Amino acid sequence: MTTRGGTLHAPADVRDRERPPTRLPLVVYVLALGTFLMGTTEFVVAGLLPMIAGDLQVSVARTGLMITVFAVGMIVGAPLMSMLTLRLPARWTLVLALGVFSTGHVIVAFGSSFPVLLAARFLTALATGAFWAVANVVATRAAGPAASSRAVGVVGSGAMLANVVGVPLGAFAGQLMGWRGPFWALAALGAAAMGLIARYVPDDGGGPRAVSIRSELSGLRSGRLWLALAACATTTGGVLSTYTYIAPLLTDRTGLAGGLVPLVLVGFGAGALTGFLLGGRLGDHRPHATTRTAAVATTVVLLAICLLSGYAVPMVALVVLLGFFGLGANPVLISLAVRFAGRAPTLASALTVSAFNFGTAAGSWAAGFALDSPLGPVGPAAVGTAVAALTLIPTIAIARIARTRRDRTPSPA
Repeated sequence: MTTRGGTLHAPADVRDRERPPTRLPLVVYVLALGTFLMGTTEFVVAGLLPMIAGDLQVSVARTGLMITVFAVGMIVGAPLMSMLTLRLPARWTLVLALGVFSTGHVIVAFGSSFPVLLAARFLTALATGAFWAVANVVATRAAGPAASSRAVGVVGSGAMLANVVGVPLGAFAGQLMGWRGPFWALAALGAAAMGLIARYVPDDGGGPRAVSIRSELSGLRSGRLWLALAACATTTGGVLSTYTYIAPLLTDRTGLAGGLVPLVLVGFGAGALTGFLLGGRLGDHRPHATTRTAAVATTVVLLAICLLSGYAVPMVALVVLLGFFGLGANPVLISLAVRFAGRAPTLASALTVSAFNFGTAAGSWAAGFALDSPLGPVGPAAVGTAVAALTLIPTIAIARIARTRRDRTPSPA
């Protein structure tokens, strides 16, 4: 420390470490390309369901299991695969995950048996969970503590961009080439991404790898970690329980033509992409304020959807705002979970992936019952409002714990 005029000044190298970098490392954007592919494959099936069902002679409702199986594979695969690959360098874990990802898509593209397709989707989900968990850790280490939330936001924005670009392109390609065409394309892109990952992710990109499962599991003792995971589940559950059934709400209640629904969904994706990037940037400076504000705003937007669902213009704006606020805090929650886990960043990152997908599965399941209730198309939004409001409990608790710890920390002389 140096003094000038009686004022303490930190050394230049310390100030440089604390100042957020103006540019993120290139590897963060390479990882975002990988999550773009993962996000595309997760939701592209929704636009191909009728074609797959007709070709395989399976009902559309049963074909929807391809989405359910993928969600279950993400819930199980993220923590499981992160444990099985603990001793592998981060770079080769990512390359291996992309290899399995591509193989799973080749199996689907060749497959003529529905059970084989379900097995291939589950295998792909396992690889997706492993990639996402390790990618978050590599991005935070590469960007440094001052820009960790922003780096996670950029990595996650790849999945948000998939809703805006990847899924519509996949559905369009399916119309031109048949439903197998998008799976061939994703297999080829996954193979190309393997080369990029092998080139740009450094050997120590994930930092020191844990030598035992016990050392990783020790991070699960953190109460703040579980609060962050609870917030991951409730915030995503509230948003996606509504988003899953947004089409009947827009057509049956709002009165929009069916052809306009995809454009509204693109608006949701654009809002989510913007919120993800902005939330990650704000979260590096005010993480607790960002998470609490997002929780309050999401609850208010969902309540407004329930009350204004009969009006077209407000509904379109509210759907865009739902994407913006509803998913904007996710990179901050991931960054907090990784920080709270201490010596177990990979497992913590994997558990956030599981928490997000668990919230989506549970929220969508409850919303399905609400859709058949007297509430009708508004039912899922009512469920989403209640679930999103629960996010305030863990986010406020995390903020209070942080404030208490700051108060207990003695001020420097």
